[in-house]
Amino acid sequence: GCPRSWDNITCWQPAMIGEVVVVHCPPLFQIINSEDDIGKISRNCTEYGWSEPFPHYYDICFDFNDNATKPDMYYASVKALYTVGYSTSLVSLTTAMVILCRFRKLHCTRNFIHMNLFVSFILRAISVFIKDGVLYSEEDTQHCVIPSVECKAVMVFFHYCVMSNYFWLFIEGLYLFTLLVETFFPERRYFYWYTIIGWGTPTVCVTIWAVLRLHFDDSGCWDMNDNTALWWVIKGPVVASIMINFVLFIGIIIILVQKLQSPDIGGNESSIYLRLARSTLLLIPLFGIHYTVFAFSPEDVSQRERLVFELGLGSFQGFVVAVLYCFLNGEVQSEIKRKWRSWTVNRYFVVDLKHRHPSLASSGVNGGTQLSILSKSSSQIRMSSINAENLVT
Repeated sequence: GCPRSWDNITCWQPAMIGEVVVVHCPPLFQIINSEDDIGKISRNCTEYGWSEPFPHYYDICFDFNDNATKPDMYYASVKALYTVGYSTSLVSLTTAMVILCRFRKLHCTRNFIHMNLFVSFILRAISVFIKDGVLYSEEDTQHCVIPSVECKAVMVFFHYCVMSNYFWLFIEGLYLFTLLVETFFPERRYFYWYTIIGWGTPTVCVTIWAVLRLHFDDSGCWDMNDNTALWWVIKGPVVASIMINFVLFIGIIIILVQKLQSPDIGGNESSIYLRLARSTLLLIPLFGIHYTVFAFSPEDVSQRERLVFELGLGSFQGFVVAVLYCFLNGEVQSEIKRKWRSWTVNRYFVVDLKHRHPSLASSGVNGGTQLSILSKSSSQIRMSSINAENLVT
């Protein structure tokens, strides 16, 4: 007979000699063509092996015209776009995490929330790369073998990382809204609940989805979500977080407008609120507000636009968040400048000391010890001069 075969588009199941196997056009052609009438392709199992597909995929599944883009080229372009986006985000977010962890003066509840958001973006990028490596490897056999536990575990990890990212975006909006509404609130106690919501809720939802999928829809590698009811176990909380974040965004804008229009606000306070308004307008759209475009639309509607919008452009979201939260943050910039000035001054004194006192430099005494010796000797000289003046008087 004919063995299981992958022709880079469809997986053909094993067949006996003389058997004709008929399959529908793959889902990727439905995304490109967006037609309800799905064609069928057949192959004969002969004594010499599989025959060529008839009719050809491009003849029956997709009607090419002058302006059309071939599905394989389209997917390659989208994959290249989000690979560059996630790689850029991964590097920038890792750098931002090192900066926030390195400087202790930046350790506060607000930055701790930012750091958790950075970690969720990093995990999301890593999970995308792992999923692509496992599901879309170039080996032919990987597409037709019986799905393994490893394959399903990768999808569980992927859904957990994506869902955690959505929830930490929601927490960013919730924290900023709480900061504007309440004058005094226990930030550490709030941060405890934020952590539970950000990491705990996705754990519960993804675990429930995995158990239900294992018992009621254990087909394939769990990368397709044909069972809508099971998929809403994950999609439902994500859509809810997106819509609540959108409501918080509207509420924050209203609060800022009211505060800016208040006659009690002085010049300094007005400038503070203006800066807060500017930063809010820059940051809130990154909290997932743009996901409301496709939040309630079915999965099979506008799939081509959804891929470009959510996968292609969304992959750069982590990079933009790192720039706004860290690299352009005034506190971070001032702390880096302070450390740089301190390092420059210490380096200057060490170099100058080596030139002025070569005996100290060659005796094995380090720069820090030399500076302490100089400070002690200068203080002793000042004390002796003061005592001498007191004796004279």
